[in-house]
Amino acid sequence: MKALAFAVSAVIALALAACAGDRPRNQTGGSASTEVKQDTQNAALTAKVKTALAADVGLRTLNINVDSSGNTVTLKGAVDSAETRRRAEEVARKVDGVATVRNELTVRSGG
Repeated sequence: MKALAFAVSAVIALALAACAGDRPRNQTGGSASTEVKQDTQNAALTAKVKTALAADVGLRTLNINVDSSGNTVTLKGAVDSAETRRRAEEVARKVDGVATVRNELTVRSGG
């Protein structure tokens, strides 16, 4: 019985060793760990922008969706005025790590 357990363990170990070189790749050809690192950086930048928007008295009650990809931030949602739309972009642009802001906020009619 011990010999069988040892043989099974050896087969599993060899199979795992053979697969170790086959790391998953993302669409750009990077490793899975690189993709996870980028996702973590995107999430951190998104959180920093959301925090900055929440700290602004005129923006904190608005439902602004923030997405990040690299150092580009995208703002989506609806706001009451062109001034609020501009202000949200300005606040996001000042966050450390943001190079580009894609402002896709729409102004509600009547604003």
